[in-house]
Formats: sequence, structure tokens, C-alpha cells
Amino acid sequence: MAQFSFIPSAEVSDLAEDIREIFEELASTLTSDQRAYSGECHPPLDVVETDDAVEVVMDMSGVSPGAVRVVFRAGVLLIAGEKAPPMVRESQTFHLVEREFGRFARGVRLTGAFDVQQGRATIRDGELSIVLPKIDDRRGRAQRIAIDSGRTA
Repeated sequence: MAQFSFIPSAEVSDLAEDIREIFEELASTLTSDQRAYSGECHPPLDVVETDDAVEVVMDMSGVSPGAVRVVFRAGVLLIAGEKAPPMVRESQTFHLVEREFGRFARGVRLTGAFDVQQGRATIRDGELSIVLPKIDDRRGRAQRIAIDSGRTA
């Protein structure tokens, strides 16, 4: 069984360079109406395991696929992006604002062996789904190594 844990805030600083690069890339590629410019967002996520894969599902309502990046490095799945606020018209007056907008970065440590090359991420119906297929982790198991006689034919 794979294990997962949330990355404590102090450990997230170890991923700061990846996060900084992602935010710089987003700033250079997103249009002005896709940018948050300020604020911080905390989209909730779930981690689900099956016999074949681990799936991370994150709320992405109102976030365009181009405003999200997913990186897997050293056992940490990093999801970062920006959620832009809604367009405001002059005739609008907000009476209640509960939805969060701004940049976000979430990291989940996944312990186990995964085929990251076969992993896939999709945004559909306001949810980001990241599926990482499991592979057989052979570390710690005895594996036979063939012995060559050293003779050449």
C-alpha cells in the first residue's frame, strides 16, 4: 500500500525553487484576465488509492487548465497555479465574497513506486484529477542476477 502525507509548511520551503519557477512561468504565459496578481488560494484535495494507482483530486472550479502546473520530484507531487477573480463590472456591488482567489501551491508526499511517465492529469467539471499508476517496488526484495561465464563464442 502506498503512503501519503501532506508536506508541512516548513518543508514546503524546500520546494520553493520549483514553486518560484512555476509562478514565473505562469506570470509570463497567462493573459491578464487569467492572473490573480494578489491573494492566496487553498483549494481542497483528496488522495485516493486503488490496487493500480494513486489519484489526487483537487477542486479547480474557475481555474483554466493553462493556469495549473503539476510536478513530481523526489516523492512529492506539487500542484501550483493561479485562480483569477471574476471580472468586475462597474455596476456590481458585492455583498458577500467567500470564494478564494490567488496563487496556490499544494504538495503531497507519496511513498511508493509510481510510473510517473504514464501519469496523467485532467481538469473536468471543476476538478483536477492526477492519476499515478503504481509499479512493483522491488527495493528490499531479493532479485536474481544472471551470471555470465565470461566465455566468448
